[in-house]
Order: sequence, then structure tokens, then C-alpha cells
Amino acid sequence: MYSSTFIFAKKEYDEDFYRLDEAIAQAAKDIPGYLGEETWENPSTGLISNVYYWDSLEALQALIQHPTHLEAKGRQENWLAGYQVVISQVIKTYGDAKLPQLSFLR
Repeated sequence: MYSSTFIFAKKEYDEDFYRLDEAIAQAAKDIPGYLGEETWENPSTGLISNVYYWDSLEALQALIQHPTHLEAKGRQENWLAGYQVVISQVIKTYGDAKLPQLSFLR
């Protein structure tokens, strides 16, 4: 399993941002190999983190190469005050199974 973590500082969002954000989220869900996602915000820094989970690197690459993702990436300076992406291979997950929304990690 792989995860792609998109960490960013936001500026002002407009209608184009919301349109592209929704389209990218739907494109990810439509890719075979998409497992799920989580979004986090750090109130002390204002940074936001979107974490997508994939069953293969090829599935992750499909989102990276998706035309809507490429469009948003090319326009990111309109909405973001900086970003970083972390691609990781997940070697293990565990827990007490009390978080059913994370069942895709098992």
C-alpha cells in the first residue's frame, strides 16, 4: 500500500479552486486502486494535509497524471501559499479496530 500526503498552506479560494478540488477528489475515487483518504488541519500552523491511500504505485501515478490534477498543479499559486507532497510506502498498519472509517487500512 502507498500513501500520498499533500500538505499545504492556503490563500484565498475561489470557485475554480472548489471545482477543481471536487473534480480531483472524484477522479481519485474513480481510479482502480484508490483505498480512501483523510484530511487534517493543524490549528497552530494553519497547514492542511490531505492523505490518499492506494493499493499500488500505478494507481497513485494515475491520479498524478490525471488532466484535472495537472491543471490544478499548474494553477496552485492562485490558492496556495506553499505545499509539499510526501509519497510513502506503507509497511504496516495496526490498531484496535474501533475506527471503522479506516477499515481500508487493514
